[in-house]
This record gives sequence, C-alpha cells and structure tokens, in this order.
Amino acid sequence: MHAEIHGHRGARGLRPENTLPGLAHALELGVDALEFDVALTADRRLVLTHDLTVSPVTSADTGPARAGDPLFPYVGRPVGALTLAQLRTLECGVRLPLRPDDRFAATQVPVPHTRMPTLGAVLGLVDAYGADGVRLHVELKSDPTRPDLTADPREFTELVVAELDRHDRLGGTAILSFDWRILRIARELAPAARRYALIELDTLESVWLDGLLLSDFGGDVPAAAAAAGGTAVSPEHVMMDEEFMRRAAAAGLPVVPWTVNEPDRAAALLDLGAAGIVTDYPDRMRELWAGRGLPLPDPVTACRAATV
Repeated sequence: MHAEIHGHRGARGLRPENTLPGLAHALELGVDALEFDVALTADRRLVLTHDLTVSPVTSADTGPARAGDPLFPYVGRPVGALTLAQLRTLECGVRLPLRPDDRFAATQVPVPHTRMPTLGAVLGLVDAYGADGVRLHVELKSDPTRPDLTADPREFTELVVAELDRHDRLGGTAILSFDWRILRIARELAPAARRYALIELDTLESVWLDGLLLSDFGGDVPAAAAAAGGTAVSPEHVMMDEEFMRRAAAAGLPVVPWTVNEPDRAAALLDLGAAGIVTDYPDRMRELWAGRGLPLPDPVTACRAATV
C-alpha cells in the first residue's frame, strides 16, 4: 500500500502556518506534498494566507507601511484591499490565539519577525532546498458567496498558473479549491496539473460547485467532482466512509481527507483506502507510517541557497 503525507499549511501544528519557516520545517521532516493557501493582494501579488481578511490569530500589526496610512491597522481588513507592502509589515510568526483552548498554541513553535511570503518566495524556497520530489499543493482561496472579498477566479488562476510556469513547477503542482470554478479554469489553463476538488459539509451548494447540483448526481460528491474537472477529491475527513470511497472508486478519483491530526483517525482512514492524509502534524503521521511499514517520504535537509 502507498499513501501520502501532505503537510497542511506547511506544518501548522509545529510552526507558523503559511510561512517560509513553516514550509521549510515540513520539508525537513519529510512530506510527499506541501500544502499552502494563496490569495491576491490589491496590487495583484500572490501571497500566502488562509483567510481572506487578515487574521488576528496568525497576524499582528507592527506599524503602517507609510506614515498616516488610512488603512492602518491592517488586521481585520480584506487581504484584497491591501498591498504587498502593507501586508509585509505584519508579524506572521507568532500565533495569537483568541481562545485559551487553541490546540495549536501549545505545540506551535513561534518564529518571531516572520513576514507573509509571496508565492514566488515559496517557489524560491522549494528550489533552494532542491525539493523536486515534493509536490506543491496550492490552494486558491476563493469564496463565491463573498465576491466582495474574492478575486476574479479567472484572473486569480491565470496569475497562479503563470507564476508556477515561470518557476517550471506546473508539472509538480496540484491546484486545490473549494470554489470549483477554479478547477474548471485550471483544467483549461494547465491540463497537466492535478486538480483537487475540496469539499466540506458547508460547501455542498451549487454556488460552490461551479453551478453543478448534487441532486443531478444522486448526491454523489465524487461524481460531481470528476464532472467539475477534479482529478482527486479531498473531503473533510468526517465525510469519508465506505460509501464515499465506493463512489470515488467509481468516479476514478483518489481520496485525500483533511485535516487529520490524530493517528488513530488517520489509521482508520487509511484502512478505508485514503490515498493520502492532510495533516498539521507530519511528524505524527510519519510515526504512524513507520509503524505500519509504509514508504516514508525522504526529509529534505540540504538547502542549496539562502536567497529566498
């Protein structure tokens, strides 16, 4: 049996999410795929962030990009309303949990003075590590129910594909999105790239599924994902059961559930036939893989350059 370990937002449980130190840590642990989130700034730059508004958990203001900036403070503002220069002032290396039970605060090692990276910087990092065997899973953050916060899906996808192509990374990349409009456009622009149809219970409506109605597929999510252009389906792990797996097999799609942090749950999903596990804790999954005698992705430890 072969199953992959996908580092979620790098290794969110261990290092600051969607940052260069976090992604580097995942590479050094050893993952098959490096997953991270991308959004578009006001000046059309691609930056790593999970949230379409600047999160008070993962980001903190340090000062305005220029004196008297009327948009300062930036935390809480739409990412798409801010420039790269404004976003680069944020401290992104120290988690600031809003609740005392934030499970990542206890395990995530802070890396102060870390800034929000661009997609280009991430591709430079991966190249510097020589991590050619690690697939990049680029999730395009797009919410069709919030057009006020969301970039035009075609422009957004075009910019991501162009940046990946500029770094000669399209062949080793998967495009991911809950907004299945992105899948359709990515299939047109980069047919050789893998496309992961993300899904959760809250995104089963037509507006998320590029106009498709699940009722037209008898409620069969994998069949709808295949019709939308997905080459894999990635459900919230609670959606995955034997029936889901049967339907995915009929649609010809591998299933990679997210986000799984407990080894016992991951083991159960592997027994169901998961092709991979998306996790905040690649170290825990590596222990599970080793205990089961599964092939482990090699750690990438030799950084060829520091200019990232």
